[in-house]
Amino acid sequence: MNSLLRKKDVSKIVAEATPLKRTMKTFDLTMLGIGAIIGTGIFVLTGKGALTAGPALAVSFLLAAICCGFAGLCYAEFASMAPVSGSAYSYAYLAFGELIAFVIGWNLILEYALQAATVSAGWAGYFNKLLEGFGFHLPVELTAAYGTTPGVTTYFNLPGFVVVLLITWVLSVGINQTKRVNDIMVIIKLAIIVLFIICTIRYINPANWKPFSPYGIYTFQPGSTQPYGIIPAASIVFFSFIGFDAVSSSAEETVNPNKTLPRGILISLAISTVIYIIMTLVMTGVVPYMDFAKFIDAPVAGVILATGLNWLAVIVNIGALVGMTTVMLVQLYGQSRICYAMARDGLFPKLFGEVHKKYLTPFKGTWFFGILTAIAGGFININILFELVNIGTLSAFMIVSAGVLWMRKTQPNAHRGFKAPGVPFTPILSIIFCLVFIAGLNWETWVRFAIWLAIGLAVYFGFSRRNSVLGKQAQKKARKAIDEAMAAAETKTETKE
Repeated sequence: MNSLLRKKDVSKIVAEATPLKRTMKTFDLTMLGIGAIIGTGIFVLTGKGALTAGPALAVSFLLAAICCGFAGLCYAEFASMAPVSGSAYSYAYLAFGELIAFVIGWNLILEYALQAATVSAGWAGYFNKLLEGFGFHLPVELTAAYGTTPGVTTYFNLPGFVVVLLITWVLSVGINQTKRVNDIMVIIKLAIIVLFIICTIRYINPANWKPFSPYGIYTFQPGSTQPYGIIPAASIVFFSFIGFDAVSSSAEETVNPNKTLPRGILISLAISTVIYIIMTLVMTGVVPYMDFAKFIDAPVAGVILATGLNWLAVIVNIGALVGMTTVMLVQLYGQSRICYAMARDGLFPKLFGEVHKKYLTPFKGTWFFGILTAIAGGFININILFELVNIGTLSAFMIVSAGVLWMRKTQPNAHRGFKAPGVPFTPILSIIFCLVFIAGLNWETWVRFAIWLAIGLAVYFGFSRRNSVLGKQAQKKARKAIDEAMAAAETKTETKE
């Protein structure tokens, strides 16, 4: 049992940091966080969210942001204690031991891969619309992997497959290239969002905001099994904020991580929340919330259509593509660094922990999971698996929050470059928010999550436990102690003789 709960020491885990190139600064981390957060939430989820909560969707975004904010404070404290790759995986290794750390790492792999694959499918849809605007049409058989349109058969999502491979190439050749590409795309994305707000704000009709909260906090409509209101909408738009935790996985490539990591996490969350709230108020002010049913898959495009600003549609379409590209980039980046950290600890094959001599990146591991993600987005129907992203993320949030409580108790004097304010209330509130969101998931999600965990436990007990670096060190130490004890006993016997 003790071997399952063996932990790493803070000083030891920092000393193990390997020679990844440290070039990320506060600006780059903020751009990385914004790149992960702003994308699908604005261009896709605002439609369904508006139908669920009405104009009060702005409050739902704020509620989801508060949940992530509490978790973000806990992430920031851990990141300042142990500025290493691995994010929640490494933090769990410090607080709760190897088995819990492996489970969290296993969940994060699912979260990052599945979200990147899902976003690649949405990216393909916007890309096809952009091509159609210029008179080009890809064969329908190569434009999606879902086959959900009646009478239409599709086999392969070619645009989504290609964009994931291109992002994987950028990630594999170096962090400098990655941050430059991400920074540029995030600036373009923010500029287009600001342009959208400036151009459409004069079309706001305050009457569309009344009633502001037509469904209240939580309610069921007659004849519907779907809950409506601010809280159910918050559960939907929570997906918008998934990914900010990937910022902490860049710790070993960050300059002065004790300060820059907490700043990057919290600043990106704050900026993204303000943008989401403003966008939501503008969109529900221009178009009555019930009308979003007409364009639920492309709510921003629907708002532009209502204003008659057709020239803006092409620009915003490009913004959607850029926005979702940055989301995929950050997700694949975070995934490769989680696997890198787990391989370094012996819990994954050494392949994933090898650092390229020229690019100083986990080259092989990046390509391995990049190809798998591209295949998943290209061939697999992943609609029914999307909620697994949510449950995997929430479980990680809860472990990190509980870890702050535990570390404050067991290691109160450990160096903390940043301290989460309001402890113990901050991590407790984070856990409560996560439990509320988890309670809203359906039972099929729990079953699929249990199957994924079962596979992970099989990997741990079949491979990881035997190859754990910490376990081998413990065995070596135990053998040395036994040898020393036997040698001492022999010396004592010879002395008596």
